[in-house]
Amino acid sequence: MHNVRRYADIVASTEGLLWLALGWSVTLSAYRGSTEPTVGMMLLIATVIFVSWFHRPLRLLLRRYHVRKRRTDMWIHLLALPLLLGMAAYILLEFLLGPAWLPPKMLAVNVLATAGWLTFVFTLVIKVIHRLITSGK
Repeated sequence: MHNVRRYADIVASTEGLLWLALGWSVTLSAYRGSTEPTVGMMLLIATVIFVSWFHRPLRLLLRRYHVRKRRTDMWIHLLALPLLLGMAAYILLEFLLGPAWLPPKMLAVNVLATAGWLTFVFTLVIKVIHRLITSGK
């Protein structure tokens, strides 16, 4: 049972990292005026999806309940809270500093999403440390 949870945590963390990389690549593409970072990241994500779809043990692992539960936790940390906080913070900044173009808005959301993902990962690390301490007693 612990292996399933550990694998689910790894899958959720990796998926969150891929989504973060995609968000940052879109911001970088908008800043540079080139679509190369976004296209490269989309190709990497497509490769990961392709490998996980055709690798039978990984496909079976992804069907399990714990993976879906962990992915939901990851989505709350990565997408829901940063988007709501980013929108509220940016409305306040726009009111105080005036209107801005798209990359600063995306940068604010990406910074908050990165903080949310790091919170998710640190929570998982604390759970692992707690599990190791309690199993030793």
